[in-house]
Amino acid sequence: MDVQGTVAEGFEPVREAFIRNFEARGERGAAVAVYRDGVKVVDLWGGVRDVDGTEPWAVDTAQVVRSATKGVAAAVPLLLHQRGQLDLDAPVGTYWPEFKGAGKERALVRHLLSHRAGVPALERPLTVEEAADGTSGARAVAAQAPAWEPGTDHGYHAQTYSWLLSELVRRVTGRTIGRWTAEELARPLGLDLWIGAPAEEAHRIGRIGPVEEPPTAAGGGLKLRPKRSVAEAYRDPDSLTRRAFGAIHPLPDENDPLYRAAELPASNGISTARALARFYAATIGEVDGHRLFAPATLTLARTEESAGPDRVLVVGTRFGLGYMLHGPASPLLGPGSFGHPGRGGSLGLADPESGIALGYVTNGMRKGVTADPRAQALVRAVRAAT
Repeated sequence: MDVQGTVAEGFEPVREAFIRNFEARGERGAAVAVYRDGVKVVDLWGGVRDVDGTEPWAVDTAQVVRSATKGVAAAVPLLLHQRGQLDLDAPVGTYWPEFKGAGKERALVRHLLSHRAGVPALERPLTVEEAADGTSGARAVAAQAPAWEPGTDHGYHAQTYSWLLSELVRRVTGRTIGRWTAEELARPLGLDLWIGAPAEEAHRIGRIGPVEEPPTAAGGGLKLRPKRSVAEAYRDPDSLTRRAFGAIHPLPDENDPLYRAAELPASNGISTARALARFYAATIGEVDGHRLFAPATLTLARTEESAGPDRVLVVGTRFGLGYMLHGPASPLLGPGSFGHPGRGGSLGLADPESGIALGYVTNGMRKGVTADPRAQALVRAVRAAT
C-alpha cells in the first residue's frame, strides 16, 4: 500500500496501523490526521478516492462523514451559548414556539443536544426531497409527539437531529447551520469541511459505499448485531431503532450531488481528515491563534448528560452536550475524551488531557454503529504513541 503524508517522530505506530487497515481490515480509501497541542503530527492518506474506483486518494480528497457531522454541528449551539445568544436551560419553545406542541413544552435546549428530546423518529418518514428542503423537517419534528417525556430518558436522534439543530440555529441567528459553520468555523480555521457541499468542491469529494469486513479482520467495537436484542431492534420495522434510522425514506443516495448540497447536520457533512482533526484541536486549545471553546464550554461538551440503555441504539451510550463520551459502546482516547463517530467508519475526537485531536475519514462503509475496527485501531495506535 502506497501511503502518502507525514508523521512526527513518535507517531510511527499510527502509520503502521493505517497501513494495516488496508492489508487486513478491508480499507479501500481513507485518511487520518492527528493534532497534539494545536500542532499537526499525523497527516496520512492512501487507497482510492472512490470506493468503487481506481483513481488515487489525493491530498485534498474529502468524503461524506455521516454522523461525525453531529460533532461539528454541536459546536454551533455551544458557541452561541458561549456568546450569550442561547440559553441551554431555556425551553426550546422560547426560540421556536411551534416546537412546544404535542407534549414538548418542557423540552429544553440541552435536551436537543443530549438526545433527550424524545423525538428520534417521525410518524411519517420524510422523502429525500422533504428532508433537504430546509422547512419540512422542522415542521415534522415540531408536530411530532414525543416517544417519552423530554428530559426523562435518552435515545439517539439519528436523523431528526438534523432538523432540531438546524431550526434552532436558524431561529436564534437568522442563518442556516451550514452558512454559520462556513462563516464562523470553517473560514477562520481554514477547514475543508462543509454542511452543504458547494458545487465548486464536487471534484474533490469521493464516492462512499459499503464494504465487507474480511473474515480475518481484527474486531472490536459495537456492531449492528452484537446480541439478539439489538438484532431484533434492527429487524423490526416498527421498532424505534428502525424508525429513527429510517426517518428519511427511501434511503438517500449519499453520492448524489443534490443530497450532498443539502444541509443535514446529522448525517451529510463532508470533510477531510485534516479538517476534522483541526476542528477538534481548536475545541481544546489554540490552533494558529484560534480557539473555539472557552474552558466552561469545554466542560459542557464533555460533562455527562445521558448515560445507560439507549432507546434507539439499544446498548448503553454516554453523551455530553452534543458529543459522545468515552465508554464501551464508543471507545475514544481516554476517560475525558469527547467526539463523534459516523456510522460505518469516520471518527472525530478530542482528548483535553493529552492535547490530542484526531480525524479519520473513509469511503468504505462497514456495518458498525459507533466503533469501527479501523478507527479503533488508529485510536489504539495514537494512545500507544502518547
